[in-house]
Formats: sequence, C-alpha cells, structure tokens
Amino acid sequence: MRTARTLVPARRATAALTGLTLSLTLAGCGIFGGGEEEPGDIQVYSARHYDLEEAFEDFEEDTGLKVDFLFGEDADLLQRLEAEGEGSPADLFVTVDAGNLYAADQAGVLAPLDSRPLERAVPAAYRADDNSWFGLARRERTLVYNPDNVDPADFDPVNSYAGLGDPQWSGRLCMRDSSEAYTQSLVAALMDQYGDDEARDIVQGWIDNDVDVMGNDVLLLEAVDAGTCDVAIVNHYYLARELDENPDLNVELYWASQDGKGVMENISGAGVVSTADDAADAQRLLEWLATDGQEEFVGDNHEYPVNPDVAPDDEIVAFGEFTTMPVDAEAYGERNADALALLDELGYE
Repeated sequence: MRTARTLVPARRATAALTGLTLSLTLAGCGIFGGGEEEPGDIQVYSARHYDLEEAFEDFEEDTGLKVDFLFGEDADLLQRLEAEGEGSPADLFVTVDAGNLYAADQAGVLAPLDSRPLERAVPAAYRADDNSWFGLARRERTLVYNPDNVDPADFDPVNSYAGLGDPQWSGRLCMRDSSEAYTQSLVAALMDQYGDDEARDIVQGWIDNDVDVMGNDVLLLEAVDAGTCDVAIVNHYYLARELDENPDLNVELYWASQDGKGVMENISGAGVVSTADDAADAQRLLEWLATDGQEEFVGDNHEYPVNPDVAPDDEIVAFGEFTTMPVDAEAYGERNADALALLDELGYE
C-alpha cells in the first residue's frame, strides 16, 4: 500500500472531451483536463484515446463507480508510471500495442490478477502468461489501395509486406513514420516471423521504392483516396472509421499475406497497476471492458473483439474473413529496440 499520492490533472469520464493532446511529459505538460482525482475514483492512464470516454460513462452507469483518466502515448505513460513509483495515482494502464503491455510487465508496474471472468473472456493468446495484462481489442495492420490505380492481383499473397518492395510499386507507397509504435511493432513482427535479414530486405525494398512517410493513418487514407499514393499500410479500423464519415471513400482493403503467415495483428489491452490503491475496482473495470463493456469498447472504433462471445460490428464483417500472424507481445517488446535500430540504420524516417 502506498503512503503518498501525487495528484495529476485528470478528467472525469462524464466530462466532455476537448483539445485532445496525445503526448505528455513527466512534468505534466501536455496533459489535459483540470480536475483532480477524488477518493474512490479509478484512475486510468490510457494511450487509447478514441471514444474511450463513452465506455467509461457506461461503466459508471452500470456500477456507480467513478473513473478519472489521463491520456498520453504508450511510452510516455509507462515512463511516468516508472518515475512515479509507489506514489503513482494510476490504478489501470491501457495501451494500444502489445509490445508496450509486455514492456510494462517487464518493468514491474503491472500486477498479476486472479480473475475467472477475464480468463473466460480473453483467450490465452491475448493475455500474459501470469495474467498481468489482458488484450481487449484486436487490430490488423494491413494493406489498403486505390482501386482506380491498383489491381489487387498484383499484390504478393504470400508475403504482401515484402511484395511492396517490388519495383512495380516505386513511387506509389505511403506508410507511417518510424516513431510510431505501429511501425515499430510491424517491423519487430517481421523480424520475428521472417528473421532479421529478410526483415531488413523488406524495409530496404520500401525505401528503394521511395516510400512517402506520413504522420498518421488518416493522412495515409486521404492520400490513397486522392490518388497521391496508391498503396498504404494502415490499421484496419481507420478505414472503417473513415468509411463511416465518407462512404464514397475510394479506398479498398486487402488482407495481407493470406497465402503465407497471415496479416500482422496487434492488440490494445490493459493491466492493473501494481501500486494501485483501488486495485479491486480497477480489476472490476478491466473485467467489465472484457465482458459487459466489450462491445462498447471495440465497436465504436471498429476493432475486433478478443472475447469470442462478442460479434464484430457489421462494418468490419464486410471486410471479410482473414488469417493472422500470432500475436507475440514478447517479440514486439523484446525486438522493439532492434526494429528501431534497423529503421534508423536504413534511413527510414
């Protein structure tokens, strides 16, 4: 039990969300919200920012418990948790990337849980061996293309990521930057699945084809829609979200590597912080997100549920069936530094 508390600016789930800032510093700059935690509140540090407040509101209505939350990037929040130590007000840590769940576990900031609801709701492939973290939503990092300019038969169905190094795609690719966890985990997954030498060849092939690197997945989709690039690699739900806004978006999805190892899959998940003073309520929130709140948690963002009893929404069902690489949080976490070094060495921005 901690004896001191460092209050941080946080926000109640019932407050409207404005002025979202996606990064923070240990000094607190970039944290939004003006209130402070109240006794009995569940304090959530979350790298997941899209529509999460609605799920928290539903949890509050179902349970009468209150949730405060603080948004930031995965790595920044983990760094903050480690720096705060015993004095951290955080009860639950939510990430958008399996590698960061693994890193948090290795840093000792998450507590193993004894929870039959979580073990029933979350398959073993999507949780830590010691139950220190649990996946909550599945996201697929795959190819999208402009159908006016691309015949999907031209993609390599065995290794679609490597196939983008073919000269036919020269000057036609756009992808995320190397600072993004999605890019780092994709390269770490390629290193894990294909070996370092082949992963190096894959990234070098993208660079040789003059890949246009952009700052977020929405920009990638807009570029593909406009025809300023023909092919991009994005998380599937960004396309579903954009189609919600614009059904005429001229972008199609292609499930990568369906004749090979499958599309690269990642998870968003969470764990109860080892120093939490509201650990029981934080576990209750985590259990709710995986069960009664699972549809709300994944549905608004068009992600695939980890809970097999919950059906995906109609928009992503329309993307069709697919096979995936296994989610290897340890590989994504352990190979993250290697992936960054490879990207830096090859000059991938």
